[in-house]
Amino acid sequence: MKLTKCLYFILCTGLSLYTQAQITEENTEEVTFGNMDHWMVRVVDESFVIGGNTKYLYEITSGDTLRNNTPYKPTISPWATSTVMAKVSGIYKASVTVFPEKRDTGYCARLETRMEHVKVLGLINISVLATGTIFLGEIIEPVRDTKNPQSKLNNNIPFTKQPRALQFDYKVYPGGQQIKATGFSRIQNIPEQNNAEACLLLQYRWEDEKGNIFAKRVGTAYERYDKEIKEWQNNHRITVHYGDITGKDYFKPYMGLIKGENIPHSLNSKGEMVPIQEIGWAEPGTTPTHIILRFSSGHGGAYIGTPDAKFWVDNVKLIY
Repeated sequence: MKLTKCLYFILCTGLSLYTQAQITEENTEEVTFGNMDHWMVRVVDESFVIGGNTKYLYEITSGDTLRNNTPYKPTISPWATSTVMAKVSGIYKASVTVFPEKRDTGYCARLETRMEHVKVLGLINISVLATGTIFLGEIIEPVRDTKNPQSKLNNNIPFTKQPRALQFDYKVYPGGQQIKATGFSRIQNIPEQNNAEACLLLQYRWEDEKGNIFAKRVGTAYERYDKEIKEWQNNHRITVHYGDITGKDYFKPYMGLIKGENIPHSLNSKGEMVPIQEIGWAEPGTTPTHIILRFSSGHGGAYIGTPDAKFWVDNVKLIY
C-alpha cells in the first residue's frame, strides 16, 4: 500500500512537472537583422555651399556601398534609422546619429543625440538637435523640409502575432537635462531629465474612405531609462501587456494612447502619409494588424534631447 502511494506520488509529481514545463515552454524569434551585425554604408556628398563635406551614413541591412547621394529605400531589411539625407532648396545635407560599433565578434547599434550645424557665411547659421533612433519602417528620402518630422517616417509594418515579451541587450548613457534646438529659434532649456527609450506597440488598424488611418492599441511594451548603465544588460525583457492597461500598477503616462505632435504616420492606400490616430484600446484577444518598434536615445520628440546621450542596442528578439 505504501509502495503504491509512493509510486502514485512520483507519477503525479512527474506529470505535474511535465505539464508545467509544457506551459512555460517558449519560442524566441529574432527580428530580421536584429543582431545588428549587418550594415550598409552610404556616401553622401554635402553641397559645396555648406562646406562640401563627405558624410558616411549607416543602415541596418546588407549590400554594397550606396553612392552618388542616392536615397535609401529598405528592401530586405525592416529597419530604418534617424540617420538621413536631406535636400532642401537644392542643397544636400546629411545627419548621422546611428553607428555600428564593434561588440565581441559582431556589432551593435550605437544611437547618439547630436547637434547638427549648418553655416553659410552671411546666409545661414543654424544648429539642430537630432536624436539617435532605430525603428521598423522607412524614412521617405530625401527629406525636403523640417515641418512635421513624423510625416517623414513611414510606420507601415504589417504584423499579426502576439508576442509575450520584447528582448534585447542594451547599455545607456542618457545624459542630463534636455534642450530644444529647431534651428529656427533660440536654443531652449527644458527642465526635464533626458530618457532613452524602448517601445513596442501592437495596433489594430483600419482606413476610411477618405484615407484616414485609425487604430486601437492591442499590446504595449514600453520602458524609459534615466540612469547611466555602463555594463551590457543581456537578454533584457519587457513584457507585452494586452488590452487597456491604464488601471494597472505598472502603467506610466507615456504608455498611453499616442496624442499630440508626435503621432506616428503611415502611408495609406492612396500613397499619402497620414497620422495613425489611436482612438482606443482593443479588447484582449484582438489580433493586431501592425507593429511599431523603436529604440531612441531621447524621449522628447523632434529636436528635443541631450547632446551626447547614447543608447547601445543589440540582439533584438520577440518572445512567444
